[in-house]
Amino acid sequence: MKKRQLGTSDLMVSEVGLGCMSLGTDKEQAESIIDAALHDGINYFDTADLYDFGLNEEFVGAALKKKRKEIILATKAGNRWNDAKDGWTWDASKSYIKEAVKHSLKRLKTDYIDLYQLHGGTIEDNIDETIEAFEDLKKEGLIRYYGISSIRPNVIKQYLEKSSIVSVMMQYSLLDRRPEEWFSLLNDHGVSVIGRGPMAKGLLTDKWETKLNEKGYLSYSEEELRRLLPQVAAESGLTMTETAIQYCLKQQTVGTIVPGASKIEQVQANCRASEARPLSGEEFVALQALTKFDKYEGHRE
Repeated sequence: MKKRQLGTSDLMVSEVGLGCMSLGTDKEQAESIIDAALHDGINYFDTADLYDFGLNEEFVGAALKKKRKEIILATKAGNRWNDAKDGWTWDASKSYIKEAVKHSLKRLKTDYIDLYQLHGGTIEDNIDETIEAFEDLKKEGLIRYYGISSIRPNVIKQYLEKSSIVSVMMQYSLLDRRPEEWFSLLNDHGVSVIGRGPMAKGLLTDKWETKLNEKGYLSYSEEELRRLLPQVAAESGLTMTETAIQYCLKQQTVGTIVPGASKIEQVQANCRASEARPLSGEEFVALQALTKFDKYEGHRE
């Protein structure tokens, strides 16, 4: 699988990674999905301490331990579990992040994290203190690089101006083009997008008809989707899955996309789609003309 440089870092990540949140709580099943991803050329694995209250990190760490030097391992912090472990609160303080990383390292069975991400962020945070925490962890060798996972433009701007982030994780797909408004600014700062949700909850797969529901998707109504989705595949001449992945990869701001998978077959389909022919410029423009270019509401100051 082709690789791309993540921001200004020396991390070369597979164009399609694995978003590990959907692995589930069966260890054998989780490891089989990870093995399939490795087999098909995925080297970027993205988890978080919040997923299944740390169990996800444990599964990922166990499955990747023997391949540690061959893969790029990413996780996230900022959501603090309560004592009962049935809920969490937001905590972006320096003391908490430096505590959380130690627990993640233990669960992941590694002594360093390639990409450590703030799992959210608000403008009310003490952003300077949060950045200081990540910079300290870099100096200590516990992390190689850091980024944020955020859809709040005002938060993203602060980190672009003040920090050395190499990536911003954002939900991004042909049906959620909101991040495109910020691609130029991210390019100017040498920061890559990690695209989560590229399949739009299954609507941009070949099984899209089974994923429709009365709630629609974002600003699309069910009726709009029923009209639009057949046109999407027809416009590109590719399968729906190939179209979804190749649309995201057409954007050079995108370092990697991280579709989730709960089955081996989903990983394999995503990897095959990454090897499909790229969209032509004309196809890309036509797909954009078919879909909405919404903007994030609020959080823009």
